Amino acid sequence: MTPIPFLDLKAQQARIAPELRRRLDAVLAHGQFILGPEVAELEAALAAFCGAAQCVAVSSGTDALQIALMAEGIGPGDAVFLPAFTYTATAEVPLLLGAVPVFVDVDPSTFQIDPAHLSARIAAVRAAGRLRPRAVIGVDLFGQPADWPALGAIAAREGLFTLDDLAQSFGATLGGRKLGAMADATATSFFPSKPLGAYGDGGALFTESAERAALFRSLRTHGEGATRYEVLRTGMNGRLDTLQAAVLLAKLPVFREELAARERIATFYDQHLHNLVVTPARVPDSTSAWAIYAVLLRDAAERARVQEGLRAAGVPSAIYYPRPLHHQPAYRDAHDGTALPVSEALSERILALPIHPDLTEADTARVCAALAAALG
Repeated sequence: MTPIPFLDLKAQQARIAPELRRRLDAVLAHGQFILGPEVAELEAALAAFCGAAQCVAVSSGTDALQIALMAEGIGPGDAVFLPAFTYTATAEVPLLLGAVPVFVDVDPSTFQIDPAHLSARIAAVRAAGRLRPRAVIGVDLFGQPADWPALGAIAAREGLFTLDDLAQSFGATLGGRKLGAMADATATSFFPSKPLGAYGDGGALFTESAERAALFRSLRTHGEGATRYEVLRTGMNGRLDTLQAAVLLAKLPVFREELAARERIATFYDQHLHNLVVTPARVPDSTSAWAIYAVLLRDAAERARVQEGLRAAGVPSAIYYPRPLHHQPAYRDAHDGTALPVSEALSERILALPIHPDLTEADTARVCAALAAALG
Protein backbone atom coordinates (compact mmCIF):
# COMPACT_ATOMS: atom_id res chain seq x y z
CA MET A 1 0.00 0.00 0.00
CA THR A 2 1.36 3.42 -0.98
CA PRO A 3 2.34 5.37 2.14
CA ILE A 4 0.52 8.61 2.89
CA PRO A 5 3.00 11.52 3.04
CA PHE A 6 3.23 13.22 6.42
CA LEU A 7 4.01 16.42 4.50
CA ASP A 8 3.60 16.79 0.73
CA LEU A 9 5.64 19.73 -0.56
CA LYS A 10 5.79 18.23 -4.05
CA ALA A 11 2.01 18.42 -4.46
CA GLN A 12 2.00 22.01 -3.26
CA GLN A 13 4.86 22.87 -5.60
CA ALA A 14 2.89 21.49 -8.56
CA ARG A 15 -0.10 23.69 -7.66
CA ILE A 16 1.94 26.90 -7.52
CA ALA A 17 4.52 26.05 -10.22
CA PRO A 18 3.88 28.97 -12.63
CA GLU A 19 4.01 31.67 -9.93
CA LEU A 20 6.94 29.98 -8.22
CA ARG A 21 8.91 29.85 -11.46
CA ARG A 22 8.09 33.49 -12.22
CA ARG A 23 9.25 34.61 -8.80
CA LEU A 24 12.49 32.61 -8.83
CA ASP A 25 13.34 33.68 -12.40
CA ALA A 26 12.96 37.32 -11.37
CA VAL A 27 15.55 36.88 -8.62
CA LEU A 28 17.92 35.06 -10.96
CA ALA A 29 17.53 37.91 -13.45
CA HIS A 30 18.28 40.80 -11.09
CA GLY A 31 20.90 38.91 -9.05
CA GLN A 32 20.28 40.64 -5.70
CA PHE A 33 20.44 37.45 -3.67
CA ILE A 34 20.80 39.14 -0.25
CA LEU A 35 18.13 41.67 0.80
CA GLY A 36 16.83 42.00 -2.74
CA PRO A 37 13.53 43.79 -3.47
CA GLU A 38 11.47 40.66 -2.76
CA VAL A 39 12.48 40.80 0.92
CA ALA A 40 10.93 44.25 1.43
CA GLU A 41 7.89 43.17 -0.61
CA LEU A 42 7.48 40.10 1.58
CA GLU A 43 7.79 42.14 4.79
CA ALA A 44 4.99 44.44 3.66
CA ALA A 45 2.78 41.50 2.63
CA LEU A 46 3.31 39.62 5.89
CA ALA A 47 2.61 42.69 8.02
CA ALA A 48 -0.59 43.35 6.07
CA PHE A 49 -1.66 39.72 6.41
CA CYS A 50 -1.45 39.61 10.19
CA GLY A 51 -2.24 43.24 10.94
CA ALA A 52 1.11 44.16 12.43
CA ALA A 53 2.64 47.60 12.01
CA GLN A 54 6.18 46.36 11.34
CA CYS A 55 7.74 43.21 9.89
CA VAL A 56 11.44 42.35 9.65
CA ALA A 57 12.35 39.21 7.67
CA VAL A 58 15.22 37.16 9.12
CA SER A 59 17.15 33.95 8.50
CA SER A 60 15.18 31.56 10.75
CA GLY A 61 12.62 31.38 13.51
CA THR A 62 15.39 30.73 16.02
CA ASP A 63 17.27 33.82 14.88
CA ALA A 64 14.04 35.80 15.18
CA LEU A 65 13.78 34.79 18.85
CA GLN A 66 17.43 35.64 19.43
CA ILE A 67 17.23 39.06 17.78
CA ALA A 68 14.13 39.94 19.80
CA LEU A 69 15.83 39.09 23.10
CA MET A 70 19.10 40.77 22.06
CA ALA A 71 17.16 43.96 21.33
CA GLU A 72 15.92 43.96 24.95
CA GLY A 73 19.42 43.48 26.33
CA ILE A 74 18.49 40.18 27.97
CA GLY A 75 21.50 38.27 29.27
CA PRO A 76 23.27 37.01 32.40
CA GLY A 77 21.19 37.13 35.57
CA ASP A 78 17.90 37.38 33.69
CA ALA A 79 15.03 34.88 33.89
CA VAL A 80 13.04 34.12 30.76
CA PHE A 81 9.79 32.21 31.40
CA LEU A 82 8.65 29.74 28.74
CA PRO A 83 6.67 26.50 28.43
CA ALA A 84 8.37 23.19 29.13
CA PHE A 85 6.38 21.49 26.38
CA THR A 86 7.67 22.95 23.13
CA TYR A 87 10.55 22.79 20.64
CA THR A 88 14.10 23.31 21.83
CA ALA A 89 14.68 26.64 20.03
CA THR A 90 12.50 28.51 22.53
CA ALA A 91 14.78 27.50 25.42
CA GLU A 92 18.18 27.49 23.74
CA VAL A 93 18.07 31.17 22.80
CA PRO A 94 17.98 32.51 26.39
CA LEU A 95 20.88 30.20 27.27
CA LEU A 96 22.90 31.37 24.25
CA LEU A 97 22.51 34.92 25.56
CA GLY A 98 23.56 33.94 29.09
CA ALA A 99 20.04 34.16 30.53
CA VAL A 100 18.21 31.33 32.32
CA PRO A 101 15.11 29.65 30.89
CA VAL A 102 12.50 29.11 33.61
CA PHE A 103 10.21 26.29 32.57
CA VAL A 104 6.45 26.62 33.07
CA ASP A 105 3.87 23.83 32.83
CA VAL A 106 1.12 23.82 30.23
CA ASP A 107 -2.65 23.43 30.11
CA PRO A 108 -3.54 19.71 29.86
CA SER A 109 -6.25 20.33 27.26
CA THR A 110 -4.84 22.98 24.93
CA PHE A 111 -1.10 22.32 25.59
CA GLN A 112 -0.53 26.10 25.81
CA ILE A 113 1.46 27.72 28.64
CA ASP A 114 -0.55 27.76 31.89
CA PRO A 115 -1.04 31.39 33.08
CA ALA A 116 -1.65 30.34 36.68
CA HIS A 117 1.56 28.35 36.81
CA LEU A 118 3.40 31.22 35.10
CA SER A 119 2.34 33.56 37.91
CA ALA A 120 3.53 31.03 40.50
CA ARG A 121 6.88 30.59 38.75
CA ILE A 122 7.46 34.36 38.59
CA ALA A 123 6.67 34.69 42.30
CA ALA A 124 9.07 31.86 43.13
CA VAL A 125 11.90 33.41 41.13
CA ARG A 126 11.35 36.80 42.79
CA ALA A 127 11.32 35.19 46.22
CA ALA A 128 14.56 33.29 45.54
CA GLY A 129 16.26 36.55 44.55
CA ARG A 130 18.89 34.91 42.33
CA LEU A 131 17.50 35.99 38.95
CA ARG A 132 15.76 39.07 37.56
CA PRO A 133 12.43 38.22 35.86
CA ARG A 134 12.74 39.90 32.45
CA ALA A 135 10.61 38.20 29.80
CA VAL A 136 7.92 35.66 29.03
CA ILE A 137 7.87 33.71 25.78
CA GLY A 138 4.43 32.40 24.95
CA VAL A 139 4.43 29.63 22.34
CA ASP A 140 1.41 29.26 20.05
CA LEU A 141 1.78 25.49 20.00
CA PHE A 142 0.72 23.20 17.13
CA GLY A 143 -1.18 25.99 15.33
CA GLN A 144 -3.33 27.32 18.16
CA PRO A 145 -2.86 30.58 20.11
CA ALA A 146 -1.61 30.88 23.65
CA ASP A 147 -3.82 32.80 26.10
CA TRP A 148 -2.43 36.21 25.18
CA PRO A 149 -4.93 38.31 27.17
CA ALA A 150 -3.90 36.47 30.34
CA LEU A 151 -0.19 36.46 29.47
CA GLY A 152 -0.28 40.17 28.63
CA ALA A 153 -1.96 41.00 31.93
CA ILE A 154 0.63 39.03 33.90
CA ALA A 155 3.50 40.65 32.00
CA ALA A 156 2.08 44.14 32.53
CA ARG A 157 1.71 43.50 36.25
CA GLU A 158 5.23 42.08 36.56
CA GLY A 159 6.99 44.46 34.16
CA LEU A 160 8.04 41.73 31.73
CA PHE A 161 8.80 41.86 28.00
CA THR A 162 6.45 39.59 26.02
CA LEU A 163 7.65 37.57 23.04
CA ASP A 164 5.20 35.51 20.98
CA ASP A 165 6.81 32.39 19.51
CA LEU A 166 4.52 32.05 16.49
CA ALA A 167 6.71 29.50 14.71
CA GLN A 168 3.93 26.91 14.35
CA SER A 169 0.89 29.14 14.10
CA PHE A 170 1.25 31.89 11.50
CA GLY A 171 -2.27 32.44 10.17
CA ALA A 172 -4.07 31.57 13.41
CA THR A 173 -6.47 34.01 15.06
CA LEU A 174 -7.53 34.92 18.59
CA GLY A 175 -10.54 37.08 19.32
CA GLY A 176 -11.04 37.68 15.61
CA ARG A 177 -7.48 39.02 15.12
CA LYS A 178 -4.57 37.34 13.40
CA LEU A 179 -1.63 36.53 15.63
CA GLY A 180 1.29 38.87 15.10
CA ALA A 181 0.45 41.85 17.28
CA MET A 182 -0.47 40.19 20.58
CA ALA A 183 2.92 40.70 22.28
CA ASP A 184 5.69 43.30 22.39
CA ALA A 185 7.36 41.30 19.62
CA THR A 186 6.37 38.22 17.65
CA ALA A 187 8.77 35.73 16.05
CA THR A 188 7.76 33.22 13.40
CA SER A 189 9.43 30.53 11.33
CA PHE A 190 9.25 29.62 7.65
CA PHE A 191 10.90 26.21 8.01
CA PRO A 192 9.56 24.07 5.13
CA SER A 193 7.20 22.03 7.34
CA LYS A 194 5.43 25.10 8.75
CA PRO A 195 1.96 26.12 7.45
CA LEU A 196 3.70 28.88 5.47
CA GLY A 197 7.09 27.39 4.68
CA ALA A 198 10.04 28.36 2.52
CA TYR A 199 12.39 25.98 0.71
CA GLY A 200 15.03 26.43 3.38
CA ASP A 201 15.32 28.28 6.66
CA GLY A 202 13.59 31.60 7.15
CA GLY A 203 11.71 33.64 9.71
CA ALA A 204 10.27 37.03 10.57
CA LEU A 205 9.75 39.43 13.45
CA PHE A 206 6.63 41.56 13.97
CA THR A 207 6.20 44.53 16.27
CA GLU A 208 4.04 47.61 16.67
CA SER A 209 7.13 49.69 17.50
CA ALA A 210 9.05 51.41 14.71
CA GLU A 211 12.00 51.77 17.11
CA ARG A 212 12.08 48.04 17.83
CA ALA A 213 11.83 47.26 14.10
CA ALA A 214 14.81 49.53 13.36
CA LEU A 215 16.80 47.77 16.07
CA PHE A 216 15.83 44.36 14.68
CA ARG A 217 17.06 45.44 11.22
CA SER A 218 20.38 46.58 12.66
CA LEU A 219 20.86 43.40 14.69
CA ARG A 220 20.08 41.10 11.75
CA THR A 221 22.92 42.74 9.78
CA HIS A 222 25.87 42.72 12.18
CA GLY A 223 24.64 45.72 14.17
CA GLU A 224 25.17 48.13 11.30
CA GLY A 225 24.04 51.75 11.39
CA ALA A 226 23.24 54.11 8.53
CA THR A 227 25.91 52.54 6.31
CA ARG A 228 27.26 49.03 5.95
CA TYR A 229 30.54 49.83 7.68
CA GLU A 230 29.11 51.79 10.58
CA VAL A 231 28.84 49.24 13.40
CA LEU A 232 26.68 50.52 16.26
CA ARG A 233 26.26 47.34 18.30
CA THR A 234 27.09 43.66 18.40
CA GLY A 235 24.70 41.97 15.99
CA MET A 236 24.58 38.81 13.92
CA ASN A 237 24.14 37.60 10.36
CA GLY A 238 20.39 37.04 10.43
CA ARG A 239 19.20 38.07 6.97
CA LEU A 240 16.55 36.26 4.93
CA ASP A 241 17.92 35.51 1.48
CA THR A 242 16.01 36.76 -1.55
CA LEU A 243 15.26 33.35 -3.05
CA GLN A 244 13.42 32.31 0.12
CA ALA A 245 11.44 35.57 0.02
CA ALA A 246 10.48 34.76 -3.57
CA VAL A 247 9.26 31.29 -2.57
CA LEU A 248 7.13 32.73 0.23
CA LEU A 249 5.66 35.38 -2.08
CA ALA A 250 4.63 32.59 -4.46
CA LYS A 251 2.96 30.71 -1.61
CA LEU A 252 1.11 33.61 0.02
CA PRO A 253 -1.70 33.84 -2.60
CA VAL A 254 -2.86 30.28 -1.78
CA PHE A 255 -2.17 30.44 1.96
CA ARG A 256 -5.73 31.24 3.04
CA GLU A 257 -7.05 28.34 0.95
CA GLU A 258 -4.49 26.05 2.57
CA LEU A 259 -5.50 27.16 6.05
CA ALA A 260 -9.12 26.35 5.15
CA ALA A 261 -8.04 22.91 3.90
CA ARG A 262 -6.19 22.24 7.15
CA GLU A 263 -9.31 23.19 9.11
CA ARG A 264 -11.44 20.78 7.03
CA ILE A 265 -9.00 17.94 7.72
CA ALA A 266 -8.89 18.71 11.45
CA THR A 267 -12.70 18.75 11.58
CA PHE A 268 -12.83 15.38 9.77
CA TYR A 269 -10.41 13.93 12.30
CA ASP A 270 -12.43 15.39 15.19
CA GLN A 271 -15.62 13.79 13.90
CA HIS A 272 -14.13 10.35 13.25
CA LEU A 273 -11.64 9.99 16.10
CA HIS A 274 -13.28 11.55 19.16
CA ASN A 275 -14.58 8.16 20.36
CA LEU A 276 -11.18 6.51 19.92
CA VAL A 277 -8.62 8.94 21.35
CA VAL A 278 -8.45 12.35 23.00
CA THR A 279 -8.66 14.81 20.12
CA PRO A 280 -7.25 18.36 20.35
CA ALA A 281 -9.20 20.83 22.46
CA ARG A 282 -9.92 24.08 20.61
CA VAL A 283 -8.73 27.29 22.24
CA PRO A 284 -11.87 29.40 22.80
CA ASP A 285 -12.58 32.27 20.37
CA SER A 286 -9.78 31.25 18.04
CA THR A 287 -8.89 29.57 14.76
CA SER A 288 -5.91 27.27 14.32
CA ALA A 289 -3.28 27.07 11.59
CA TRP A 290 -3.15 23.30 12.30
CA ALA A 291 0.58 22.90 11.87
CA ILE A 292 0.22 19.69 13.89
CA TYR A 293 -2.85 17.58 14.69
CA ALA A 294 -1.94 15.74 17.91
CA VAL A 295 -4.07 13.19 19.75
CA LEU A 296 -3.52 11.69 23.20
CA LEU A 297 -3.29 7.96 23.87
CA ARG A 298 -3.43 6.22 27.24
CA ASP A 299 0.31 5.83 27.76
CA ALA A 300 3.64 5.31 26.03
CA ALA A 301 3.06 1.58 25.57
CA GLU A 302 -0.23 2.09 23.75
CA ARG A 303 1.38 4.83 21.66
CA ALA A 304 4.17 2.48 20.57
CA ARG A 305 1.65 -0.18 19.54
CA VAL A 306 -0.44 2.35 17.63
CA GLN A 307 2.58 3.75 15.82
CA GLU A 308 3.59 0.28 14.72
CA GLY A 309 0.07 -0.45 13.46
CA LEU A 310 -0.07 2.82 11.56
CA ARG A 311 3.34 2.19 10.03
CA ALA A 312 2.22 -1.21 8.80
CA ALA A 313 -0.79 0.44 7.14
CA GLY A 314 1.35 3.05 5.38
CA VAL A 315 0.28 5.88 7.69
CA PRO A 316 3.08 8.02 9.15
CA SER A 317 2.98 9.58 12.60
CA ALA A 318 5.31 11.64 14.77
CA ILE A 319 5.88 12.43 18.42
CA TYR A 320 5.95 16.12 19.34
CA TYR A 321 7.63 16.00 21.87
CA PRO A 322 9.13 12.81 23.34
CA ARG A 323 10.69 14.73 26.26
CA PRO A 324 9.68 17.98 27.93
CA LEU A 325 12.48 20.52 27.80
CA HIS A 326 13.40 20.28 31.48
CA HIS A 327 14.23 16.60 30.92
CA GLN A 328 16.57 17.31 28.01
CA PRO A 329 20.27 16.89 28.87
CA ALA A 330 21.09 20.37 27.59
CA TYR A 331 18.67 22.05 30.00
CA ARG A 332 18.81 19.91 33.15
CA ASP A 333 21.40 22.13 34.82
CA ALA A 334 19.31 25.23 34.12
CA HIS A 335 16.16 23.75 35.66
CA ASP A 336 15.44 24.37 39.35
CA GLY A 337 13.81 20.99 39.92
CA THR A 338 10.19 22.18 39.97
CA ALA A 339 7.77 19.39 39.03
CA LEU A 340 6.02 19.93 35.69
CA PRO A 341 3.64 16.96 35.63
CA VAL A 342 1.42 18.00 32.72
CA SER A 343 4.34 18.42 30.32
CA GLU A 344 5.79 15.11 31.47
CA ALA A 345 2.50 13.26 30.96
CA LEU A 346 1.91 14.76 27.53
CA SER A 347 5.31 13.58 26.34
CA GLU A 348 4.28 10.01 27.20
CA ARG A 349 0.90 10.14 25.45
CA ILE A 350 1.00 12.50 22.46
CA LEU A 351 0.97 11.41 18.81
CA ALA A 352 0.74 13.58 15.69
CA LEU A 353 -1.17 12.49 12.58
CA PRO A 354 -0.68 13.68 8.99
CA ILE A 355 -2.22 17.07 8.22
CA HIS A 356 -1.40 19.17 5.17
CA PRO A 357 -3.47 20.94 2.47
CA ASP A 358 -3.03 18.20 -0.15
CA LEU A 359 -4.31 15.39 2.06
CA THR A 360 -7.45 14.04 0.38
CA GLU A 361 -10.63 12.92 2.13
CA ALA A 362 -9.74 9.36 1.14
CA ASP A 363 -6.36 9.83 2.83
CA THR A 364 -7.91 11.15 6.03
CA ALA A 365 -10.43 8.30 6.06
CA ARG A 366 -7.56 5.86 5.67
CA VAL A 367 -5.71 7.48 8.59
CA CYS A 368 -8.80 7.15 10.78
CA ALA A 369 -9.38 3.53 9.78
CA ALA A 370 -5.76 2.64 10.43
CA LEU A 371 -5.84 4.27 13.84
CA ALA A 372 -9.04 2.41 14.76
CA ALA A 373 -7.47 -0.88 13.64
CA ALA A 374 -4.26 -0.21 15.54
CA LEU A 375 -6.25 0.44 18.71
CA GLY A 376 -7.98 -2.90 18.21
